[in-house]
Amino acid sequence: MPDCTAPVGVFDSGVGGLSVLREIRQRLPHESLLYLADSAHVPYGEKSPEYIRERCRIIAAFFVEQGAKALVVACNTATAAGVTELRELYPDWPIIAMEPAVKPAAAATRSGVVGVLATTGTLKSARFAALLDRFAADVRVITQPCPGLVERIEAGDLNSVELRVMLQGWVEPLLAQGCDTLILGCTHYPFIRPLLSRLVPRDIRLIDTGAAVARHLGEVLTERGRLADGESSCRFYCSGDPQRMAEVLPILWGEHAEVELFSR
Repeated sequence: MPDCTAPVGVFDSGVGGLSVLREIRQRLPHESLLYLADSAHVPYGEKSPEYIRERCRIIAAFFVEQGAKALVVACNTATAAGVTELRELYPDWPIIAMEPAVKPAAAATRSGVVGVLATTGTLKSARFAALLDRFAADVRVITQPCPGLVERIEAGDLNSVELRVMLQGWVEPLLAQGCDTLILGCTHYPFIRPLLSRLVPRDIRLIDTGAAVARHLGEVLTERGRLADGESSCRFYCSGDPQRMAEVLPILWGEHAEVELFSR
């Protein structure tokens, strides 16, 4: 019998995946969680695919050592670069991945114009191009890379004047071209949803995939008989400065917690 009490491993290039972890905790409150922020290597969006794949291999091996019953790749860029290889390396391990919400955005748009805010790495990936080919043939998709945004959110900046100026510079051209739906194509970006909501008209839809990932994880665990039903715990690891992450956790996670150093 599989060990239902084993934890679920979740990782991102930094603290952005906490937006996904939050959705998992809300939907699956009995699951114990291990979260790893690879902050010494953030942002993945500016790294080469080879570099990201190496980090994915190292982190996946760590979660295997920790006895994780499933892995959630809470990063669109890591999914695009590394999830295919991870599934080849661990064919019997449930690996849940992220990808920008092109399909629901294409279904939601009324104007036929969808904007995508994402990292350079995600937008350049073959996986993203395949998403567009598969789900966005009948809509116009305008992509907007957001350099520097991940770093601001990593620092806990969710509402500064400087951040507001950056977002306006990226969003206003999309709105001017008729965009009525915005995809938040990075797990960091849901944390600035409140600010974005104040910068765009009320009828503009903001879409991300965190809730869908949590739902899919629950389905996979249920199918495999591994859904937990007891007390849960959550442990945090960081390859960068654990103290810095601990200071940001109350802002992004909503709770204080100890952060352990991941030194690989």
